Amino acid sequence: MVSFENFRKLALSFPNTAEEPHFEKTSFRVNKKIFATFDEKNNHAVLKLTEIDQSVFCASSEKIFYPIPNKWGKQGWTIVELERVRPEMFEDALKLSYENVSQKKR
Repeated sequence: MVSFENFRKLALSFPNTAEEPHFEKTSFRVNKKIFATFDEKNNHAVLKLTEIDQSVFCASSEKIFYPIPNKWGKQGWTIVELERVRPEMFEDALKLSYENVSQKKR
């Protein structure tokens, strides 16, 4: 299980990360681009993974990681159930999300 406070602390530990509201969610951004959001109502995170990383995480833990069920999910946006995910697995996925977004050409 990962608490929001642990999620926030980890996300803000990455260089140049900012926390900002995003509609009814909390977002974490690098270079003004979202790499993660927190949905308090559903207690889950959404991460921007590559399609390959998304398929690996979803295949290994389909009740913990699954694509958003729309066009965003086909672009790598992945829901993570914070009540179920192991902290080290979440940390790996969040780091990949951060790297994926921070390394994109601006």
